[in-house]
Amino acid sequence: MKFLHSDGETNIYELTSPKELKRFISFPDRLYIENPNYVPSLMMDEMENLRWDKNPAFEYCDARYFMALRGGKPVGRVAAIYNRRFNEIWKKRCVRFSRYDVIDDLEVSRLLLSQVETWAKELGMEEVQGPMGFCDLDHQGLLVEGFDEKGLFITTYNHAYYMRHLEALGYQKFTDWVEMKMEKPNVLDPRIRKIAEYSLHKLNLHEIRLKKTKDVLPYAKQIFELLYEAYKDIYGVIPLNDKQVELYIGQFIMLVKPEFLALIADENDNPVSFGVVIPSLAETVRKCKGRLFPFGWVHLLRYLAAKKHDTLEFLLIATKPKYWNSALGAAIIVHTFEGAEKYGIRYAQTGPMLETNSRIQSMWSRFHAETHKRRRCYVKPLEKKSGEQN
Repeated sequence: MKFLHSDGETNIYELTSPKELKRFISFPDRLYIENPNYVPSLMMDEMENLRWDKNPAFEYCDARYFMALRGGKPVGRVAAIYNRRFNEIWKKRCVRFSRYDVIDDLEVSRLLLSQVETWAKELGMEEVQGPMGFCDLDHQGLLVEGFDEKGLFITTYNHAYYMRHLEALGYQKFTDWVEMKMEKPNVLDPRIRKIAEYSLHKLNLHEIRLKKTKDVLPYAKQIFELLYEAYKDIYGVIPLNDKQVELYIGQFIMLVKPEFLALIADENDNPVSFGVVIPSLAETVRKCKGRLFPFGWVHLLRYLAAKKHDTLEFLLIATKPKYWNSALGAAIIVHTFEGAEKYGIRYAQTGPMLETNSRIQSMWSRFHAETHKRRRCYVKPLEKKSGEQN
C-alpha cells in the first residue's frame, strides 16, 4: 500500500497490487457482519472486476483504490474511476466514485472522497459522480430507502448514514433508481397469455426455446448489442467491448436456467427481445460469505441443483426500439411465469430501474408491484482553482 495522507488519527493509503485488493473487497463483509440484509459480493467476481489486468473496461477506464486505516484497522474504502468512454459519449468531464463503504465517521468519508476529488481535479474534470461503476452493468447507486429490506446478489447494501455523509460533504442528488417487489399470482391473467400470442403472431416473431443454458451462447453477442440499442438513451449507458461481454457471460452463465431466459426472435432468428431472471442467489452467497473456496462451492452446487426456490431476481429485460409498442413484454412474462410455477417461486424482485424509465416499470403494474427500495447517484461540482476558466 502507498501512504498518501494522515490527519493524525486516520491514515489514507492507495492500494496498488492484486493482493491488497482482497482487503479492499472484504472490508464491507466485516462492517456488516451482523446485518441480516447485507449480501457480500463474490470475491472471485470482484477481483476480476477491480484488477487492472483482468477487467476489459480498463481499455477505456483508469481506476484508483483508496483505503482508510485507523490503528492499523480498515475504517473505510472508496474507488475512483475515470471512464473516458462515458465522458465522451455523454459529454461529461467527471470522475466516478464506487465501492464506497465507511464507518459512521464523517471525517473518514471526507478524507477518502477528498482523494477522489483531488484526482478528478488533476485530470481536469469538473465534477464527481457516484456511486457508479465501470459500466451500467456494474453496481451503481447508494441505497437511500429500503434499509430494512433484504439485499440482492446483483445489488449492494449500505447504512443510512452514508447518505448523511455525502450530503454533508456537498454531494447532491443527480438521479435515482427504484426497485420493486411483487408476489407471484396463483394464476396468470389469461389476457396476458392472449396478448403474448397475438403479438408474436402479428409481428411474425417466435420464441426460441432453449434446452440448455449453453444454447444461448450463439446469441450472446447479439443480446448485448440489443441491450445497448434498447438502453443507449438511458443516462450512463455505454457500449461494451467484446471482452467485457465475455466477462459478464462468464460471471452469470452458470446461474441462468433455460426456464428463466426468454428469447424472442424474428424470422431470421435474430433476437429482438429478451428477459433474464435468476432464482435469488442472496442467501447462498451469504452462507458462503462471498467465497467459493475452499468450501463455498458446496452451497453453490446446492443452489444450482435445487428444484424449489422462493424468490426471483430480475437481471435484464430489453426490446428493440422498433417493438417498444408491441407488448412483447407479455411473452417474457408468460415464459417467466411458467418457470416460476415449475420451481415453486412465490416472490420476485427487480433490479434497479431508472426512476424516469416508466416503460420498464409499467410491465409490473398488473402484479401490484411495490416500490420498496431507492438508490441514488450523487454529484458534486468541483471548485475551480483561482484564475481557472472554462
